[in-house]
Amino acid sequence: MHDEQQLQQGIIQHTGLSLVPGINPDLFRQKLSDHINLLINYDFSKLILILYRLDISEKKLKQLLAESPGANAGNLIAALIIERQLEKLETRRQFKQPDDSIPEEDRW
Repeated sequence: MHDEQQLQQGIIQHTGLSLVPGINPDLFRQKLSDHINLLINYDFSKLILILYRLDISEKKLKQLLAESPGANAGNLIAALIIERQLEKLETRRQFKQPDDSIPEEDRW
């Protein structure tokens, strides 16, 4: 699966965003931002749960929001979500071992 699709799929899975992975990255970011703004206004506890599941740093989020008064919070949070998902993809790529590196007797 393409990196952008993996990124979008992971975010869609955790946020409940009703999109199909593989759309234009700018459109995806805008839809994610809109979804986050809706959650801020109508279901803040769900947003907190999503941010927790996605492992978004509370400290980083608070700092970003404090440094950007008047900015669109949905855009800022969407950027943090995308950044965190990219970090996760990179970490998985770094530590992924090919199947043939595991001896046959140790495979499940």
